[in-house]
Amino acid sequence: MKIGDASRASGASARSLRHYEDEGLIVPGRFDNGFRDYCQSTIDRVLVIRSLLESGLPVRLIREALPSLADGTDAESVEPAESVESAERAEFLDEVQAHRDRLAARIAVLSDQQAALDAYLRDAGRTGSLPPLPPLDLDLDLDTSVRILGSAHGDRRTAVRR
Repeated sequence: MKIGDASRASGASARSLRHYEDEGLIVPGRFDNGFRDYCQSTIDRVLVIRSLLESGLPVRLIREALPSLADGTDAESVEPAESVESAERAEFLDEVQAHRDRLAARIAVLSDQQAALDAYLRDAGRTGSLPPLPPLDLDLDLDTSVRILGSAHGDRRTAVRR
């Protein structure tokens, strides 16, 4: 199917599909005229990519994870001789864990902000007037906030290690 049809089928824009190709995440076929030809397995792969991106996983880690997702390989079912070098696998899993930890930290920050706003709305509803907005002091200094929020794209220089 052509890129417009693939876009409708996957929910990804044509621009996103081209970007996934540029990043090496997908490899669509080509028609004789050079137009991209997306098969159903490529559309399925795009759906997986979109899901991983929506979870906040950086493209770099998605690129590393896709080969095992594509062939249905389960790390526990692979014979040791066929598996990725254990050091590389451990490094990859450490990076995924670090990403998960950053997401958890971001969720905690957002939950605290949500709770403060919920309390504000309760107070505003009770009093009938608008009280001043509460400061959203989350006991995080600016450097920590930047490391937590800025490292969501896999920048190892700003990653928070736990």
